[in-house]
Amino acid sequence: MTLKFHDHSRWGSADQAGAANLLTAEKRLQAIRGIETGRLFDLSHVIETGAPRYEPYMGPYVISSWATWRDGIRRRRALGATNDAGTNLERIEMTTHVGTHIDALGHFTIGEEMYNGNNADEVVTDYGLEKLGIENAPPMITRGICLDVSAFDGDAFLEVGRVVTRGDLERAVENARAMPEPGDVVVINTGWGRFYMTDNERYLSGEPGIDEEAARWLTERGVLAIGCDNMGVEVRPGVDERILMPVHQHCLVETGVYLVENLVLDALVRERVTSFCIFLLAVKFKGATGCPVRAVAMV
Repeated sequence: MTLKFHDHSRWGSADQAGAANLLTAEKRLQAIRGIETGRLFDLSHVIETGAPRYEPYMGPYVISSWATWRDGIRRRRALGATNDAGTNLERIEMTTHVGTHIDALGHFTIGEEMYNGNNADEVVTDYGLEKLGIENAPPMITRGICLDVSAFDGDAFLEVGRVVTRGDLERAVENARAMPEPGDVVVINTGWGRFYMTDNERYLSGEPGIDEEAARWLTERGVLAIGCDNMGVEVRPGVDERILMPVHQHCLVETGVYLVENLVLDALVRERVTSFCIFLLAVKFKGATGCPVRAVAMV
């Protein structure tokens, strides 16, 4: 099967960072200079056993002891040590898309096509991605904007399948008094995050989220990443049952814009924080399609 690839990235045919190229030193400094109180908001869930996940795509979070203090002391005593230094180590098994995480640009395809004209047959291997892995995402320190749409239907949260439209985003931007600009990270609060680990069955049953038109409205403004307090940023079930995950395809494949999922945004909304400096650092797992992140906002 041969596909007609989209145009190469405006940052060149070798680019693997996508919209992260918009993160200039001045953009970072501008965001940091906006910090006034040093107050911190943790935007990440605890990753733990039982965290919501989609089967069969996502394996569970499993943690087990790999080496314990007793064995460490025994081994060091055998070497002649007398200070009984115990060591605890663990082994963790999970997919990189459990909990609060960021999607690498290589997470999605349109047929064989991947970001910047790459072909999945050449990039995706049994040992991870040859290109477009999460190690290519630089530390993201920039301005964050929180757009709260949770009460737009009169309740505390939007329901499953509720499309967050371009019009909704424009209304939320007006409320926030912060228009997205190149290099910003936009996070969207639908209120759905209240069901994370409190009612996982409901959390996974579907979700309110943006549609492709809303995503395009954001990417046209040059945002670096789009995040949400749900499992997949975009609305589920989708607008057209024949077209699944179009927001992922548009953002990751067509525009190189990152997606951040399962964010905790309650405190930002409660404190009416709409603009902040966001720190979002991806672990450099070579060839991984995403990774957990500790995202924090500072004002």
